[in-house]
Amino acid sequence: MSSRTPGQPLKKNVKALVEEASARITTLTAQQVVDLLDDPGYLVVDIRDPREWELEGTLPGAYRAPRGMLEFWVDPESPYYKPALDDGRALILYCGGAWRSALAAAALVDMGREDVSHLEGGFTAWKEQGLPIEPVTPRGG
Repeated sequence: MSSRTPGQPLKKNVKALVEEASARITTLTAQQVVDLLDDPGYLVVDIRDPREWELEGTLPGAYRAPRGMLEFWVDPESPYYKPALDDGRALILYCGGAWRSALAAAALVDMGREDVSHLEGGFTAWKEQGLPIEPVTPRGG
């Protein structure tokens, strides 16, 4: 049983985890990602929740891989492996605000994927800059 009192600060909070991850991964600006959208050497990966895709859309041509499955989909030894995430292209991850993508990019680097970066400011920054967004049709819709 834990001796931690509910509501008590954690030993390491999310902000600290994101800062540590960000210090050891590559971060790309929205303009850098725009310039790489059509580059055959890169795959942009939306790791947001499917409800976010359906509500807000996604970056043009982005591969959609929910955060909860990303490590499983990247690992060739996993029963959930998705070859599209392991076809020689460098991965550019993004989420809503760049917190989940920073943690995810760091996890993939820890797994041995040195060719991973993430979008600074995430989808929010992309949208605020008026960059192109592709709609996602809801399942069953």
